[in-house]
Amino acid sequence: MPPTVLSRWTDSSAFELGVLGVGNIGMVHLKSALSMPDVDVVAAADAVPENRDRADSAGVARTYDDYTTLLEHEDLDAAIVALPPFLHADAVERAAEAGVDVFVEKPLARSTEEADRMLETAREAGIAVGVDHTLRYQPDMVGVKDEYDEGSVGHVPYASITRLNDHPLGKPPADEAPPEWPMDPDAAGGGSLIELGVHCFDVLEWLFGDLEVRDATMGQTLEIPAEDAATVLLRAPETETTITLHCGTYQWEQLPEVNTRLRLEGVTGTVSNKDHIPNNFYAGAAKSALSNVASRFTGDEPDVFGPTFYLQAHYDALEDFCEAVRNDETPPVDGADGRRTLELAEAAYELAAESDDAEIETPEVMP
Repeated sequence: MPPTVLSRWTDSSAFELGVLGVGNIGMVHLKSALSMPDVDVVAAADAVPENRDRADSAGVARTYDDYTTLLEHEDLDAAIVALPPFLHADAVERAAEAGVDVFVEKPLARSTEEADRMLETAREAGIAVGVDHTLRYQPDMVGVKDEYDEGSVGHVPYASITRLNDHPLGKPPADEAPPEWPMDPDAAGGGSLIELGVHCFDVLEWLFGDLEVRDATMGQTLEIPAEDAATVLLRAPETETTITLHCGTYQWEQLPEVNTRLRLEGVTGTVSNKDHIPNNFYAGAAKSALSNVASRFTGDEPDVFGPTFYLQAHYDALEDFCEAVRNDETPPVDGADGRRTLELAEAAYELAAESDDAEIETPEVMP
């Protein structure tokens, strides 16, 4: 980044942050930022009035109905881009024009082509780009990596990861119609492989180094426009590990259950993320869930941050980003990492399409 940009913060000044998009994940980021020392959330933007009201109730000084207006009127150090994926590129471009660093919710973009344009825009403007890939911040995943790095199970010939939830339809009965954009592959960038698989790709390369996509298949258990299930076969050449990845948006996820599983099958034993879930997680998550159910009857605001460790992971990821850009350092999970997950997803989509298009030869029957 240019020196004029790098030197714009001082130790005595608060880190001024804006939040672009305060829906579900945007509120998680907002509440994370509000609880951070030396961070001042000065403004938030959202096109939905109810979301702006939530941000206002949470303690944000000013709200806007358009993120472009916010960036034009506020003097920010950084902005959290928690908008739908089809708006990420425009938001980063507007932030670049304002000289504002960005922390972008995953996926970084809808394609590698779009990501390349975004990162080039950021490079030319001298702004930093961080991406919210949070699996690597969860203590259960950190525990797996620590155990693996210590060599406790030796060489790992095989590993598997599964990530499931019920996005975007939710658990029946539906109280209201789901947002339109998650159901639109053009707006979201794809289906469950983009929604969940990019997280898995990121944590797997964090563990094993560069991955190669060997095969993939996509499935639809529901009548929706994009895949709600994806299975990918991967190979990590550096560690000679074969990996299966499965992700899907067809299974209800309700606290305190967390539908993420990671297993490393080593030559001397197995490492599982289930062995590293904090002891107090289920009690804390259940308490939060019950509190949120009660809030529906009392009219109180649900606690979207809550005591759950995977929401704490969002806090830690954002904190790392803020610390890095304040110290003129590259964010620990940067735009290149976000682009890489899209590259792997695209390779999987291509292989799955080739498999679907392959002609099945009818064997000749001898008389």
